[in-house]
Amino acid sequence: MEDKLSQLTERLLRAHQDGLISVILYGSAAAGDHHEKFSDLNVMCVLRQVTPAELAASEPVFKWWRELGNPAPLLMSEEEVHASTDSFPIEFHDMQERRRVLAGKDVIAPLVINKSFYRAHVEHELRAKLLRLRQKAAGVLGDKAALLRLMLDSVSTFLVLARHVLLLSGGAVGWQKRDVAAKLRDAGVDASAFETLLSFREEKKKAGEVEAGALFVDYLKGIEAVVALADRLEK
Repeated sequence: MEDKLSQLTERLLRAHQDGLISVILYGSAAAGDHHEKFSDLNVMCVLRQVTPAELAASEPVFKWWRELGNPAPLLMSEEEVHASTDSFPIEFHDMQERRRVLAGKDVIAPLVINKSFYRAHVEHELRAKLLRLRQKAAGVLGDKAALLRLMLDSVSTFLVLARHVLLLSGGAVGWQKRDVAAKLRDAGVDASAFETLLSFREEKKKAGEVEAGALFVDYLKGIEAVVALADRLEK
């Protein structure tokens, strides 16, 4: 991971030179919760401006990075970063808590995030992703392997959003997904399905040990309970 990040930073510096303001690692890798099989390396590249010229300069770097199995870096101008806290409060909140500046200056530290936008964004993301999960599940309920994969692919996202619900509730919550599940239990949410899926991710359980349909029932109930927690937050 470190070698990949070092190469990416060098290539971005060569591509943009004085136009590069900052390169920042965020997400699970910056939080120490990176899973090689399930997690991405998320990088934000901040430039003086983002025009077709900058996009063209980025193309070979992004192509190389995607071929390594990573999502393309997020390109923003410094002005956009400061103007977007109301649009991306979850992402910037996470970055303020855990980030690594790989090159340039720290553009995240001085940002101010409005709590009302933050709360609304958390609930919106939870509800939207729950709707999307139901849509996808409706097409694979008869395929237990595909249903299990759908849950494994989504559990990290739901636990990230659940962590934000708990933070907005005023509690202290660690970054590790097991910590989030434990705090959900403390808040009255049945987190057993989340914990079972984490055991699959950690290769402590195998597919034959759990009935996917029953697990999905409990998984939906857990997510719906988290949505209910978000809905009760002060608006």
